[in-house]
Amino acid sequence: MNILHLDSGLFIGQSVSRKLSAGIVERLQKTGSHDVTYRDLVTQPVPHLDAETLMDGDNALSQDLIAELQAADIIVIGAPMYNFTIPTQLKAWLDRVLKAGVTFQYTEQGPQGLLTDKTVYIASGRGGIYSKGEAAAMDHQESYLRQALGFIGITNVQVVRAEGVNLGEEPREQALQAAQAEIEALV
Repeated sequence: MNILHLDSGLFIGQSVSRKLSAGIVERLQKTGSHDVTYRDLVTQPVPHLDAETLMDGDNALSQDLIAELQAADIIVIGAPMYNFTIPTQLKAWLDRVLKAGVTFQYTEQGPQGLLTDKTVYIASGRGGIYSKGEAAAMDHQESYLRQALGFIGITNVQVVRAEGVNLGEEPREQALQAAQAEIEALV
């Protein structure tokens, strides 16, 4: 099995999403032999898409990123919520791998994802509570990732979430313990 591990948390040493994504990969490795490809989208950022890159279908970086994604059976994405959505570094990666004719195609019935039989684990870190209540309408992080991944055919998406981590020490610890319990329960 091949695991593609992506991290996009800006605060390398203090990032909740990085801690969770590392925990998920560690847990998965206990279940069998896995080859892991790791990409840190902060320390080695993917340049943002521009018109020239978009029109250049043979862009080497885009081809490498897509090949990594295609080769992966499991994708682990460390994705913190910044300003109600994903980090720009993760968006730049998505802009490179959502490619017509390669990871999805347009059909008479509408778009069709070409990457199926993959599992994604999203390690979601959030300072506040956005999974319920009025603030749920502001979640453009997990909902966006599910939509983008579904667009390319990846619908088996599981979220391990630690939210409310900026609401004080006790809520932070409770959120991290709950997320760790979810990780330990992963198959």
